[in-house]
Amino acid sequence: MTDRRIKSVVIVGGGSAGWMTAAMLSHILKQGCAITLIESEEIGIIGVGEATIPPIRLFNDTLGIAEADFVRETKASFKLGIEFVGWGAEDSRYFHPFGPHGRNFDMVAMHHYWLRAREMGETAPLHDHAMAWQIAKAGRMARPSPDPRNVASTFDYAYHFDATLYAAYLRRFSEARGVTRVEGKICDVALNGENGHVDHVTMEDGREIGADLFIDCSGIRALLIEGALKTGYEDWSHWLPCDRAVAMPCENAGDPLPYTRSTAREAGWQWRIPLQHRIGNGYVYSSQWMEDTRAADLLSQRLDGKPLGDPRLVRFATGRRKQHWNKNVVAIGLSSGFLEPLESTSLHLIQANISKLMGLFPDKNFDPATIAEFNRIATNETDRIRDFIILHYKLTQRRDSELWRYVADMQIPDTLAMKIDHFKRHGRLIAREMDLFAPDSWLAVHIGQNNIPAGLDPLLDYRGIDAREWLGKLRGAMAHEAARMPTHRQFIDHICAPKT
Repeated sequence: MTDRRIKSVVIVGGGSAGWMTAAMLSHILKQGCAITLIESEEIGIIGVGEATIPPIRLFNDTLGIAEADFVRETKASFKLGIEFVGWGAEDSRYFHPFGPHGRNFDMVAMHHYWLRAREMGETAPLHDHAMAWQIAKAGRMARPSPDPRNVASTFDYAYHFDATLYAAYLRRFSEARGVTRVEGKICDVALNGENGHVDHVTMEDGREIGADLFIDCSGIRALLIEGALKTGYEDWSHWLPCDRAVAMPCENAGDPLPYTRSTAREAGWQWRIPLQHRIGNGYVYSSQWMEDTRAADLLSQRLDGKPLGDPRLVRFATGRRKQHWNKNVVAIGLSSGFLEPLESTSLHLIQANISKLMGLFPDKNFDPATIAEFNRIATNETDRIRDFIILHYKLTQRRDSELWRYVADMQIPDTLAMKIDHFKRHGRLIAREMDLFAPDSWLAVHIGQNNIPAGLDPLLDYRGIDAREWLGKLRGAMAHEAARMPTHRQFIDHICAPKT
């Protein structure tokens, strides 16, 4: 019987994408497969993927990485959600929590009770009924309660961390499990004349490195998937016109907040990501309406602390590859596409494609059905995330600058228009296959940006529940539990304390 096992894998590119891939492959493929990662210290990495969403914890857990080690090694802080400032009206502010608003207790969704209470004069914002926000606004942190009867069980969390330190940590993890790192630049990619697969890459020093399977983690350059295989790119800049980002870290300003902040600006938005040792800052903007030097100047004026380095410019075109897996090349990370980091999905999309590769790992036959299924899932997931990001722009009430007028009036994908229409009519949250963001995430943006439904769930009138009284008790219980938790700084210090 012919042995059709994949016996060699080459990962082109390091950074978070390359070393996350290497770590998982070396963890799963324990024997019989040589794993090589090629990277050059001369080629910089974007390295702005410092905020995450809760599934990153599953990735670390799968590798057996202890949370305490991870937090120490990457200078991580904890993240309970994202605060959006100025995205609806210029003076608006809302919170996208990790976890639900309220807790399920009835056939009618909690937000319908909030909408009814609002009609009766209730002024507490929706996010005040999310455990994650009650903890975040108090500057506290703890792990969720294991008791589902306790409101302190109704939140989730992720991390802010130094992406460069994470890549270095995973490099040590991978090399300890047999991954070979090759330093240098690739100058040529050779294709197999019979099947069009990538046969080998040639280094600047003349070395030729071949493999059965290639993973393209070369970032926006997409050296293999696009440079060699000409896979094609679907451009979404007509829906997401921001095409630049300038990043500049600064010194900490007090204890780190347990959440990310996104502030709408003149021609885009600014991120603020607090780590243990610094704050990550960046300005995402459209070059149609903002010059690079102006963006860098504005960002430097809006820092909370002393700058730690010069501004770093990143150019991109929002969109995705027409295929994420083509022949014997799988694109992971920015080589597969770019979605601006508004909802911290960059590292998740790396993780998601790694997980799909593990679930659909090929043999040397590279079955077309396997490749097609990988591409179907990856395309659907990316498209659903795209719609969620567009939602933030489309629902703005701002008309103070050209960008905001453009996005408020633009045509949007039919898949998103349907979801907006359902919520606007009846307050119903329509879920679809491969939705990364749960209905509560969509709810946060709809309500936070004032997409208030015209009608409520008809079942509400049959329930006989005093909405204002129940919501008041819920807020009180959540505030009580949050007040019992340690501060965010105390929680980090406890996690990072030396082992005794």
